[in-house]
Amino acid sequence: MSIPDKNLPLFPDPGRTGFDDPLYFESTGRERGYDYIAGVDEAGRGPLAGPVVAAAVIMPRGVAIPGVKDSKKMTEKARETAFSVINETAISIGIGVVSSNFIDKSNILIASLEAMKLAVLSLYPGPEFLLVDGIHKIPTVIPQDCIIKGDQLCHSISAASVIAKVYRDRLMCTYDEMFPEYGFIQNKGYGTAGHLMAIREHGACPIHRVTFRGVS
Repeated sequence: MSIPDKNLPLFPDPGRTGFDDPLYFESTGRERGYDYIAGVDEAGRGPLAGPVVAAAVIMPRGVAIPGVKDSKKMTEKARETAFSVINETAISIGIGVVSSNFIDKSNILIASLEAMKLAVLSLYPGPEFLLVDGIHKIPTVIPQDCIIKGDQLCHSISAASVIAKVYRDRLMCTYDEMFPEYGFIQNKGYGTAGHLMAIREHGACPIHRVTFRGVS
């Protein structure tokens, strides 16, 4: 007796990519027998300060929230609104946070994948399949597919990108209260001219990534 193939190829049907359907990848996964499918994305790979944050989101079958897309293509107000709606709608949301110290001791890629793994492990119910933004698989035994530009093409990844971005931005606003001289509430840790000038004037603070150019 043959065993059904549960591997989920990126484009199962060569005749269509489904780029006009934000639920294409989730629908294809469910056609292959998976029910709880999590989209996974991260925020904060590029900044000079603060953690990298990942989110994993399992959405209900067939549900696409209007206005949710790649968080980088949304206004701050739109992201905040979407953040609330996703929290109200999703079956499960997981967050993973990895500190600047971890980033400095390993590297940003390893830290990002670790944050994604933590986000996935915090989901309840747990996912049966993962749709991951980018080209690098998460270090877990859970079957998964990586999707280039997944935050633009896959709704659950888009939702994860919004959750990760808003969560991280809120963390950086809290850090701004602790280290007001760096302007974290405006720059969110990114290497703006004002941020770089503050580093030159005050040196690095405890949440700076000292291995990043512009900090050390």
